[in-house]
Amino acid sequence: MRNKGPCRARQRGPIHRAFTLKGVLALRQGVSGRYLLVKFSWLLLGMGIIGLATVAAAVSFVRSTASGHIYTESDVPATPVALVLGAQVNPDGTPSTFLAARLDLAKRLYDAGLVEMIIVSGDHRAPEFDEPAAMQDYLIRAGLPKERVIADVGGFDTYESCLRAKHIFNLSQLIVVTQSYHLARAVATCRALGIEAAGVGDDSARHHMIAWWRGAIRDQLACVKTIVDLATRSAPMQDNPQTAVAASK
Repeated sequence: MRNKGPCRARQRGPIHRAFTLKGVLALRQGVSGRYLLVKFSWLLLGMGIIGLATVAAAVSFVRSTASGHIYTESDVPATPVALVLGAQVNPDGTPSTFLAARLDLAKRLYDAGLVEMIIVSGDHRAPEFDEPAAMQDYLIRAGLPKERVIADVGGFDTYESCLRAKHIFNLSQLIVVTQSYHLARAVATCRALGIEAAGVGDDSARHHMIAWWRGAIRDQLACVKTIVDLATRSAPMQDNPQTAVAASK
């Protein structure tokens, strides 16, 4: 009568089976979770590699297209028109340090007889950052004749400024003026659109280290946008019917 082994076995059997079933399910869930985590990690890695390869290819295209067409201020060949690309405007309506440096460089080119006219191209859609107006006013105050400074009010980005130089102003040759980290992309964009563009870059704003490197990194990423723009945007945007007229005054 003391041998109760079979009875205890019968009592523990269902419990053991229950714990075993839960253990199997937990094990399967753990394996499944780890599998999904590994799979997701590989997916992220693959996407990262593709992204880096895309940026590298775009940067390579930009640099190869601009190669041989970037000059210093002292050796740039004379060209009838300089195209100054817009940048940030201060709240008081004056050009930011980076933009003022571009304009000062363009003025020196004009004073040296290397260009006959300057087009200032930027975004005008909000009064608080009317880039073309600020740029034009800055150069006129610096002593340039008003008729030698043309405001392009439709230069919403680098690509649009270059596209408008080609289609609105009918330019076949120009000197692009911007910061040196931005120069290759600007020159490459113009040349890819059929403009014989040379470029002169400003380095005087380099002492603003954080802003400079932030702009330089952003510009490398923007090379991908340039490729997309070249493939998809063949005509200038018209934000309103007066854009082209205003730009040519």
